[in-house]
Amino acid sequence: MHLLLVGPGALGCLLSAILTKGIGSTGDRLTILDYNRNRAEYLTGEGIVYQLGETEETIAVTAVSDPRGLDPVAPVDVVLLCVKSYDVAASLDFCRPLLSEKTLLIFLQNGISHLGLGDLIAPATAAYGTTTEGATLLSQGHVRHAGRGVTYLGFPESPTDHFAHLIDGTRAVLAAGGLQVEVTERIIARIWAKLFINVGINALTATLGCKNGELLTISGVDRRMKSAIAEAMLVAKAQGIDIMDDPYLATKIVCKKTAENVSSMLQDVRNKRRTEIDAINGAVEALGRSNYIQTPENSLLCRQVKEIEAAYPTPPVPRP
Repeated sequence: MHLLLVGPGALGCLLSAILTKGIGSTGDRLTILDYNRNRAEYLTGEGIVYQLGETEETIAVTAVSDPRGLDPVAPVDVVLLCVKSYDVAASLDFCRPLLSEKTLLIFLQNGISHLGLGDLIAPATAAYGTTTEGATLLSQGHVRHAGRGVTYLGFPESPTDHFAHLIDGTRAVLAAGGLQVEVTERIIARIWAKLFINVGINALTATLGCKNGELLTISGVDRRMKSAIAEAMLVAKAQGIDIMDDPYLATKIVCKKTAENVSSMLQDVRNKRRTEIDAINGAVEALGRSNYIQTPENSLLCRQVKEIEAAYPTPPVPRP
């Protein structure tokens, strides 16, 4: 099985390291595809530094910047798309030469703006993934595994045996590399479950400049978190989404478990990078509008994050 990972940012580097460890001596292989030629050459030459706690390990990888340069004798079986939500369309165009009717493409974005984009990857077949693994990119090719979680993979509709085999093979490699991974028939509900958590954490930490755990101690924040999640739940119900467990309680639990973590959105703000606010709180606001549901807290959070981005000394740059 030939796996192709697109986008060596924080999550991409983490999964690349995990996949390489999981592949081991099997006949599977991993290639990283990166639009940035210099970075692709760097990763191939220097490898990925995977840091877990106080331990660091350099993992050799192969990265390319031109999809047309891949070996035609070993076609890509599975594409893991790890780019930011706002880069999905451009990335799909970039890797389109590698997509065939036998290719499985797994979307691994935050938020929900990527849902329903399966038609854009024809003739390939789409699957989706979501993870609560924590990843922080310390420098180019140096990723810190910031927190353990669970990764879910699944299809929006029942797959053929060919694609079921590919997604289970991907699960097996990730699991062999050390992740807790499940293939689920409720992947859309799982993606929304993570959205509720992101809605309650990311923008608040970005606007307040605080770690996840501090959201539970700052006066008035608990009310805002609860309101933002409640609005998202109303939108989800209007969309016919199956809501799992108690999203507000789940968010508070995540805050406690990741108390020292810096959310991805706050990392983006601190590095003057474009955030994924449009795919998270912005998506709730947009769907609320189309369903005639008011979302004042999510709308406020969107405005506040966009005001921060507008104040950057230069236009926000994409995440590396």
